[in-house]
Formats: sequence, structure tokens, C-alpha cells
Amino acid sequence: MAKRHSWQPDTGDIPSSPGVYRFLDPRGRVIYVGKAKNLRSRLTSYFQRPDALHERTRRMVESANGVDWTLVPTERQALQLEYSWIKQFQPEFNVRFRDDKSYPYVVVTLAEEIPRVFLARRKGIKGARYFGPFPQAHALRDTLSTILKAFPVRSCSATIYAKAKRDNRACLLGDIGKCSAPCVGRVTPEAHKSLAISLSSFLAGHDDQVGQDLHESMIQAAADLEFERAARIRDRIDAIQQILVKNTMVVSDDIDADIFGLAHDSLVAAAHVFRVRGGRILSAKGFVVETPEDETASSLVELLLRDGFDDGPPARIVVVPELPGALQAWEEQLTALRREAGESGGVKLKTARRGELAQLEQTVTLNAAQTLQGYLSARTSDPSARSRALAEIQNALDLPEAPLRLECFDVSHLGGDNPVASMVVFEDGLARREHYRRFAITDARDDTEAIYQVVSRRLQRLLAPADDSESSRGFSYPPGLIVVDGGLPQVNAAQRALDELGVSIPVCGLAKKLEEVWRAHDDFPVILPRNSEALFLLQRARDEAHRVAIRYQRSTRKRTLRSELLDIPGLGTVSVAKILKHFGSVAKVKQASIDEITHVPGVGAVVAEKIHTFLQQR
Repeated sequence: MAKRHSWQPDTGDIPSSPGVYRFLDPRGRVIYVGKAKNLRSRLTSYFQRPDALHERTRRMVESANGVDWTLVPTERQALQLEYSWIKQFQPEFNVRFRDDKSYPYVVVTLAEEIPRVFLARRKGIKGARYFGPFPQAHALRDTLSTILKAFPVRSCSATIYAKAKRDNRACLLGDIGKCSAPCVGRVTPEAHKSLAISLSSFLAGHDDQVGQDLHESMIQAAADLEFERAARIRDRIDAIQQILVKNTMVVSDDIDADIFGLAHDSLVAAAHVFRVRGGRILSAKGFVVETPEDETASSLVELLLRDGFDDGPPARIVVVPELPGALQAWEEQLTALRREAGESGGVKLKTARRGELAQLEQTVTLNAAQTLQGYLSARTSDPSARSRALAEIQNALDLPEAPLRLECFDVSHLGGDNPVASMVVFEDGLARREHYRRFAITDARDDTEAIYQVVSRRLQRLLAPADDSESSRGFSYPPGLIVVDGGLPQVNAAQRALDELGVSIPVCGLAKKLEEVWRAHDDFPVILPRNSEALFLLQRARDEAHRVAIRYQRSTRKRTLRSELLDIPGLGTVSVAKILKHFGSVAKVKQASIDEITHVPGVGAVVAEKIHTFLQQR
């Protein structure tokens, strides 16, 4: 049986997303850096039986005292960050990337009058754009050769270019269409530079026309039964996709910035920060702060600025999700911190809406959400915290005993239409998903009527004779507390259902915004401390009920929209699926003209006219 380490994270807390992970020794030093397409799958492979591990891996795991991870959008970006951190930390258990070997970049020298594209293993050309690094030079050369067919930018050296210009004779690349041959005047320097700018945009992932053309060629080749040609084009598309991933892990060399991301719920906020120096992410750190009662985006940013520089002075640029109210005062305070550490220059606070910093901020925000999820999961799984929560709820609501089984109800609808409800169950402070139930609601005037209906139906199932079926099992246990999402009107509606059926179960409601706890027929709510475990548990139950209800309502909404289209003569499920995929919603189909509807694959003019006429009459 595999040994469990004291520092080992729970499997459920590890995200199944691309990212970079780091094993740390007892002194906090990085001893191994790795990347993964699926962090959960990769990290759990280290925690199997020691005799099943490679000797070097076994020694690394035994030497470790912790592991952390940083999420990125794609596996390619994970490779770039892994490369950067191995070069920075030189971990003792890494072999790959530790030596002096460099990995290739694609370089476009935009500052030159006649720009050039080529591969290089080191950076440093002034005014050039770099894309990479890439792990395999031979694959990169093949891909660049394909791209030059679409963007025939000069790729020869200065010597070869000068010779071709002197002899007024283009080289082989010019003859086969992989260079526009500015050396012999086939294009003007301005037109060639415009071509180089387009190539840079393509390499940055901003132009996918080449990929679209190749995809159409592959489809046509397959239709013509030229399967070998189609396979070659498919391989070219795959190669191009490897180079097209936007490089958000390595930015311009002159960028020094601290980039903050934020994720929060009603009671707690999580932040993450990337420290970027010289275009490299030197560190990534997450932390949690309690949200103030008057929570606003600006006040949360002020918490980030207050707590975010304990490990070092700020950079000259600090990127935040939203600018704080006292902008100048915060810039002066951060500038003072910077100067106390012996750094020159002032600090500029800014938001990032586009460009490299905006792309990095998206990744930082992704990690902030993971930090928040990890914190909530750890707090929920703590047995002592759950025990305190139940005891605090018992005391605050004057219950005869702690509510070991808690059932929470929420109602969801779309502008009053298609109402549904959910029931989620927490036992001993943990979610019991197999006991969750969903309800379709009919003839409810408002939310209070819907709450009355759903609580009545739940209690009727409780009072019904015992049934061994799986569907009835979740209804056969009486709850110690019923919680509804809402304030006093919703609580009174639930209490009315209890009274009419003669059932004695405590009931309360949790109102949004102020997080007030209401009991039936009370004039004033119960106010729980914002940092209490009781409020945390009630909020988790309320949010979970809301999530389940919203998800159920959306699923029924899709079925309703789909069935509306299925009422049109001549339309089947396949055609309806294509129409919804093309337009996104029935509302947009209603707004479309007959000509626009005919752009849907498989929908002709006659069917398009039927669709248009039918929807206009609804």
C-alpha cells in the first residue's frame, strides 16, 4: 500500500488542468519542476508505492516536504514556464533543461528595412520579435517551412541577400515561392515589411486564415479519396498548431511587473500574483484574505496591495483587476516601499485590457480561482471546523441538537418562466450528492409559492411509507434543519408547509448580500460573525443549492428551445442541433433573415423560409 506523506495534497484538491508543479524540500528550496497536461493525473503518479517508482523519482519524493502548482491555459505554455523555472531554480532532480543547451526561438527582425525570419537559440537582437522557446528544432523547421508558403518572408542571411541583390537573381526559395524576393524587386520593401508584420501576427495567434485554408484542403482531399494527401495536410495543421499557441509565459525582456488576479465569494477572497522580472515569471504566489462587509472590487484590490508585498518590494508596474479609489496615495505608498528596499523609480498602478500583460492577468486570475477553491475545500474537509460549525448553528438558532443532516432548497427561473428547484444535502458538514434532488415546478406565482410547493413535496415523501428504491432513499431521512435561499417571506412559506403537514423541523433562511439568517415569523434576523464556521457552512449549502438549481434550469431551458424548433415541419434533431450551434440561441434565429438561415449547413431556401415564417408567428 502506498505511504501517505504528511504534506501530500488530497487528490480532489489537485486540478485536472494544464500547469507546472514544483516539489520543495524542508527549507522551501525547489528540488524538482515539471509540467503536465493534467496535474491531477501527473501528481498522483508520484504517490504510489515507493517500489513502483524510478529510483531517482523515489529519492525526490522522499526528499520533498511540499508541492505547489501554477495553472496555465495550455500544455505549450506549461512547457514555457517549466523551461523558465528550471533555468532559474536549477533543481537538483531535474535533468532536462538544466544544462547550458538553449532551445530554439522563431525570430522576426521587424526593426530591419528588409525583415528576416529565422531560428535562433539566444535572444538579444534589438527590435526583433521572439516566439518560443520550442523543444524540438527539427519540427520547428518543418513548421516554419510550411508557414513560409503563406507568408514568403525573407529567411536568408545578410551575405546571401547581398549576393542575390548584386547578381539580380533570386535564390531557390524565391523560385519555389517561399520568399517574395525583395532582393530582386519582386515586392517593395514596404510590402515585404507588411508581410513580415502579418507573419508576426500569425505566430502570435492573431490570424488563423492559413489554418482554415489547410483545413479546407484536408476536407477536400478526403472527399476526393486522396487519403494520404489528407493525412499529410493533417500533420501540417498539427505542426502549425504547436507554434500558434500564444506565448503568455515569456513576455518582452523589458517588462518588470507584479500582476495580481482575484477571485472571491461572499465571505472570503483569494489572490494570486506573478512576479515578472526581465520578461520572466520569477515567482507565483497565492494567498487568502477575508472580505470586508462593504465589499467592492476597489476595496478588495486595496487588500491585495496591503498584503501582497510581504516577500519583496513592488515592481515599477503593478497590474490589478481594478484601480483603487485613492490611486495616488497607493502609488506613493508603494513607491516608498520600493525605495526602502533600495530600488529606484516610482510605482505605477494600472489595469491591463490588452496585450501581454492582459494575457498574463487571465492566467493569474485562473490561479486565484484555484487558490480559492483549494482554501474552501481544505476548510470544508476539516473535521474540527465542521464540528464547530454545527455547534454554532445549534446555539445561534436555539436548536435542541446539532443539525447533523441539513437540507437546503433554492428556486431558479428565467424571468419568471420555467421555474425549477433544487434540494442539496449536507451530513456532518459534508455534501451528500447522492441525496440531491431536483424539482420541476408548475403554477407558482412567485418564489415564496415555489418554496412552499417544493418543501411540501419533500415532506410528503418523508411521510410516505418506506421504499427501498434508490430514488426514494434520499427522502427517507428527516433533516435536522431546513435552509432556504432567501429572507423572511421564503422562510415563512417553508414554515407554512411544515405546519400544514404537522411536521416539526427547524427552518431558517440565508439572505444574500448581508448574509442574514432568518427564522420564521421573527422581526429581526440572526447575525452570525462573518468569520464563523456556522456562516461558512450555511453559505456553502446555499451556494451549492443555487448551483444545482441553475444547472437544472439551464438544461430544461435548452430542451424547451430545442423543442420549439422541433415543432417546425421538416426539421429533425440533427438540423436543429446545427441551427442552434450556428446561431447560439432560438432568439438569434428569430432575428435572422431567410438568407442568413440558409448559411446553416444542410438548410436550403425552402426550409429556411419555413423556419423564418414559423418563428415570426410565435
